[in-house]
This record gives sequence, structure tokens and C-alpha cells, in this order.
Amino acid sequence: MDLLTLLQEAAPVMLKGAGYTLVFAMAAMAGGLLIGFPVAVLRILPWRLLSWPAAIYVSLMRGTPLLVQLFVIYYGLPGIGIEFTPVTAGILALSLNAGAYLSESLRGAIASVARGQWWASYSLGLGYRDTLVHVVMPQALRVAVPAMSNSLISLIKDTSLVSVITMTELMLSTKEVIATTFQPLPLYMAAAAIYWVMSLAFEALQRQAERRLNRPHTR
Repeated sequence: MDLLTLLQEAAPVMLKGAGYTLVFAMAAMAGGLLIGFPVAVLRILPWRLLSWPAAIYVSLMRGTPLLVQLFVIYYGLPGIGIEFTPVTAGILALSLNAGAYLSESLRGAIASVARGQWWASYSLGLGYRDTLVHVVMPQALRVAVPAMSNSLISLIKDTSLVSVITMTELMLSTKEVIATTFQPLPLYMAAAAIYWVMSLAFEALQRQAERRLNRPHTR
């Protein structure tokens, strides 16, 4: 079987897997952002009762491999009566892992905003919440977008790990095609090219977001 014929036959299965990869990555991105924002806020609070649990969560997620986290959620938790489908387990693990990295990017960005911004806001009568949401966060997002975007783009590649829990995505689809064609090199290279194209698309979105956030500061 020549290369062109092989790729033509493999394309429908691999592109379907790529579609699943995008859906899972987007769901994990949304989950990671929903987790990362409140965790970042908890990390900067002066109350240790709230900041310590957030710090332990971040340390745990960053200090253990994503693959181990997947195994714990999908294979380990059923031992104590908590079961998830492969899709739910995969998205949950990716979201928890991404949330830890996103929270650190955002926490660093918040810390980069001068303390004078806080004091000036307080002097105008704004409370902690309003200062954070309306004064500090818009400035912090400009700083955080590149690092946060890198973490989100990494999710596209990290979805390849969920194939170990039989969750259908690009890598598992590629393995299924290889099992019938016995042509691993060209098919793995094709899968790598698809991952690259998806990453390039998200990099373009990152640049667009950066330009939009920086527009008020470039006039």
C-alpha cells in the first residue's frame, strides 16, 4: 500500500479522532479555567485556612504525573465507590491538572500588579472584591494570557494520554488504524501533523487575544 492510499484510508478515522480531541480539549480548557481562577484568588488571600488547601491542591497536581492522576481517577476511585465513564474521567483529570497550572499563571500575574493599584482603589471606596474584579484582574489578564495560553495549548497534546483509559481521541484512533495496516511510522507522523495544526490554530487565537487586550495600551 503506497503512502497516499494509506493516508486516504486512514484520514476518516483519524480526523474523527481529532474532532474528539478538540471537544475534549475545549471541555478541559473550560474546566481548567473554572478551577484555576478561584484557586488563584484563594492563593492570594491572607487567610491561611483558605490559602493552604489551594496551595496543597496546586502542589499535588503539579507534583504528580498526569498519567498517574488519570489512573487514580479512573481505576482507583471505583475502589471506594466513585466511578466515572472514560470521557468524564479524562476531562476531569485534564481539568484538575490544567487548573493548577492556570492558577499559578494567574496568581503570578495578579502579584505583578502594583500594590498602589489596590490602595488607590480602596481610597475610592471600592472593596476587595470590586478592586480585584474591576481594577486588578483586567491588568493581570494582559500579563497572564501568554502563560495561560501555553497551558491551554498543552491540553491538546495531553489528550493523547487519555487513550490509556480507552477514551476515543486522535491517538487511540491512530493506534486502531495501525493495528489494521501495520504502518506505524507514516500514521504516527500524520497524527503529529494533526496535533501541530491544531496547536497552530490555538496559537493564532492566543495572538489575537493578546492584541485585543493590548489594544488600549498601544494608542
